[in-house]
Amino acid sequence: MKEFAVFSRRGVLGLGAAALASAAAPKVWAQAAAPAAPAGPFSLPKRSYEANALEPHIDAATMDIHYNRHHAAYVAALNNAAKDNGVMAKASLGELLADLGQLPEGIRTLVRNNGGGHANHSMFWEVMGAGAGGAPTGDVAAAISRDLGGFDKFKADFEAAGLRVFGSGWVFVTVDKAGKLALLPKPNQDSPLMEKQMVLFGNDVWEHAYYLKYQNRRADYLKGWWNVVDWTKVGARYAAAKAGTLAI
Repeated sequence: MKEFAVFSRRGVLGLGAAALASAAAPKVWAQAAAPAAPAGPFSLPKRSYEANALEPHIDAATMDIHYNRHHAAYVAALNNAAKDNGVMAKASLGELLADLGQLPEGIRTLVRNNGGGHANHSMFWEVMGAGAGGAPTGDVAAAISRDLGGFDKFKADFEAAGLRVFGSGWVFVTVDKAGKLALLPKPNQDSPLMEKQMVLFGNDVWEHAYYLKYQNRRADYLKGWWNVVDWTKVGARYAAAKAGTLAI
């Protein structure tokens, strides 16, 4: 019994030391694999950055849950529905959303919610990046000055629109083929694509996008978000919109 007691104490001490070492070690957040989704025409897009790349403005835990659970769930729901509705595999996501009224009534709401969520989040990951932020340049800067009153006014108006969204939703900047911009908030997972409008970029103001870090301080999240906007990517989307090739 005595030998057992000595062994146990050593084991506990060893475990304690290991636990302390683990706690002291820096956490490395790799892009976790998304849960296996039903095979189908829809897939989770791969981000070009790791989950911790946008810290401190968006924390790694939020990015991981947002991408691997929320967005993955929209994709899974779409693929499940597509198994019994071949029409969903015959059109692009943008086309499905633009023609919601033509879909069978039994899947219309599902596509609105999950298709909108898939499109919105696919855009969202694309327009952010590590080492981003700052101010737009070139054609995007000129369009913001021309159509939205300049960058400072635009940021203030964008944040105010985000605060006015009651409950869950998004704030978008739309763009037409002439390059004209407009500010457009939307509820839930609704997308301007549903009104045959193109999305230049937008911010997610659902609580799942910010609550772990900011709790109820949506205003702080909206202000911090400018630090991760990748204006080079936004510029590429602007050029694609004018060329008529911007999808979602």
